[in-house]
Amino acid sequence: MGFACSDPEPDTYTGKVAEYELYKSSDFDFNGTLTVKELVGGKLELSIILDGANSNSNVSYPAHLHFGNYQLQDAPIAFVLNSVPANSLQSVTVLEQLSDGSKLSFEDFALFDGHVKIHLANDGPDYEVILVAGDIGLAAEQSVFDPSKMAVCGKDF
Repeated sequence: MGFACSDPEPDTYTGKVAEYELYKSSDFDFNGTLTVKELVGGKLELSIILDGANSNSNVSYPAHLHFGNYQLQDAPIAFVLNSVPANSLQSVTVLEQLSDGSKLSFEDFALFDGHVKIHLANDGPDYEVILVAGDIGLAAEQSVFDPSKMAVCGKDF
């Protein structure tokens, strides 16, 4: 049995892409970008790329998709994204069902009222240090980022 070389692999992406800025939110000098790509089949791939000093340590920065804008106190977590390793400053997550049971299509994501935060640590006082944050979906179009208005987000779903 052989494999047909003439059949190309199916494309992974549909071509629908959106980018959102992630803004410096602490004394740590990071900013970044969240890129959302629609996968064939309708799921969404969220890629985070941070711009800042990378490290050789095994540290990873926790990343969350939250409901509401970045100013919302104790904003519930909609989805835990893959952590961003300090040595590469990049992570990729395929978005699954959100904590409220919903699933987002590419069009839904554009209308989603939410934000992304990257924390310095998973717990303790460093959890409250937000390296970067940015509104996504509708919230991104309706706000001008002001780090002085940053709210500490909740750990609950």
